[in-house]
Amino acid sequence: MNKINVQLDKIRSENRVGLMTHVIVGYPTLNETIPVVKAMEESGVDFVELQIPFSDPLADGPTIMKACEQSLAQGTKVKDAFEIATKLTKEVSIPILFMAYFNTVFRYGTEKFCKAAKKAGISGLLVPDMPIEEEDAERFLAFCKQNDLHAVRVVSPASTDERLIKNAKIAEGFVYCTARQGITGAQKELDPTIESYLQRVHAQINLPLAVGFGISKREHIMALAPHAEVAVIGSALIDTLHESTPRDRIKNVKAFLKPLVGIAR
Repeated sequence: MNKINVQLDKIRSENRVGLMTHVIVGYPTLNETIPVVKAMEESGVDFVELQIPFSDPLADGPTIMKACEQSLAQGTKVKDAFEIATKLTKEVSIPILFMAYFNTVFRYGTEKFCKAAKKAGISGLLVPDMPIEEEDAERFLAFCKQNDLHAVRVVSPASTDERLIKNAKIAEGFVYCTARQGITGAQKELDPTIESYLQRVHAQINLPLAVGFGISKREHIMALAPHAEVAVIGSALIDTLHESTPRDRIKNVKAFLKPLVGIAR
């Protein structure tokens, strides 16, 4: 069984909201990526989404864009992401996913990328700009399935019921729901329509829902608890890394995460 499903079963049995964190490979530095992820596991995080930095990240807000730019400026390559993942999956027990844009996957070679991800111990791929309609040509989903990788589907408040039904037919593990239209970034308040939006997704897709984009504090996760199985924290954590000195980064990451884990559903 894929490790994502095992972890989802664990979250469900403990009747709590799961937590997925977002990490940019090579940010703040390549050497710090592994210690940061290990600190997240030690803090009780359930999944870690490793983003392969990209020069034109369409869905990412200023925080993640700047982190990607810094990582790329320091020379981070796709091969570094595979090397980091290979080391990480031997040192942590929680599922690790890759988040990437399809241009990265395509240039590497879709089949080659999926095989390398499997070899590195990756459990799933989150590629938000890979449309279902391109599957016949690209065979992304087919290569994921061949390599026991969950291709996590992404939906948004703009997704129609027809679109949700199409995703329901191919989705595996969980579905990533963006909490709002637009780009990533920590927010003070959740969109007031999020409850009806998640109810609409649940009505069409019989899988756990992970909600990201703007989730930054305990109150947000508590508000999501009746409607989603996993909360995703990205920009707020990257802000924490950015605002910390190298000596304090691990301590501050753990302090940030402490009130966000174990929230009951």
